[in-house]
Amino acid sequence: MLLAYLKENYTPNEPIFFADIPAEGRSKPALSAELRTLCESGDLCKYDKGVFYLPKKSVLNMPVIPAADTVAHYKYIARRGKTYGYYGGNTLANHFGVSTQVPRKPEIVSNIMTAKVKEVRIGKMTFIVRRPTVEVTNQNVDVLRLLELLKHLEYYMDEEYDDVKDHIREYIDTHSIKKKDVDQYIRRFPLTVFKNYYELEMEHVLA
Repeated sequence: MLLAYLKENYTPNEPIFFADIPAEGRSKPALSAELRTLCESGDLCKYDKGVFYLPKKSVLNMPVIPAADTVAHYKYIARRGKTYGYYGGNTLANHFGVSTQVPRKPEIVSNIMTAKVKEVRIGKMTFIVRRPTVEVTNQNVDVLRLLELLKHLEYYMDEEYDDVKDHIREYIDTHSIKKKDVDQYIRRFPLTVFKNYYELEMEHVLA
């Protein structure tokens, strides 16, 4: 039974993508019809085209809708154990701790995006989604995030260089990034990445 499968594999309010639901012999129209029936009965809710979620109530017994950034993360960054994107721009700089700026339109770099760059509306938020320079995988996402940060570092940072160095060194240590990992991808990025790489003396940090 479809509802039993969804309850077993998803938690309430977790985005469910049509493309991830096993057909198990059904045609796509038949699967769509089953999902529509579940939505009509209230056992399932539709967030957007191809995106559903199991209903959840707040402590005041009010319906809770998945946050737009959660849906964006599942759609463009990672889900079901597979990584295919990462945050860029000020959001990435925030994650590294080198900026406190909060972007009005969060930036995402994702394999899912075929256009060079596009604004995408999810819920009440707008995201800027870019095609990556290098295909993102579970294995290379940490080093690609590092190189992405170095691309426009001066624009994002609102700390002194020594503090920024400390944040980046901590990230490198936490994710066990090696020099050979950086060397594999750095030539695919703009020259500003090389400039910031040497100014931050990263060759002395990477093993």
